[in-house]
Amino acid sequence: MPLLRRRRPLMRAAMVGGAAYYGGKKHQQGQDREYDQEARLQELEAQQPAPAQAAAPPAPGGMTDNTIEQLTKLGQLHDSGVLTDDEFDQQKRRLLA
Repeated sequence: MPLLRRRRPLMRAAMVGGAAYYGGKKHQQGQDREYDQEARLQELEAQQPAPAQAAAPPAPGGMTDNTIEQLTKLGQLHDSGVLTDDEFDQQKRRLLA
C-alpha cells in the first residue's frame, strides 16, 4: 500500500506539469500567429502607394499665374505683328486646353 500512496502525488504532478506545458505551448503559438499577422499587415501597408499630395488649387477661372503671363506675352506678340491671327488663336487654344 505505501507504494500506491507515493504514486498518486507523482502522477498528479505529471498531469499538472503536462497541462502547464500544453497551455504554455498553445499560448506561444497564439503569440506567434499574432506576430506573423502583424508582420503581414505591415508588409501590405508598405506596398500601398502613398497618397498623392493635392496640387495647388488653380486661380479663379481655372487659370494659373503662369498661364495668364503666357497669354499676356502672346497678346503682345500678336499686337506687334510677330504672330498672325491664326498663330495667335492656335497658341491661345493650346494654353487654355
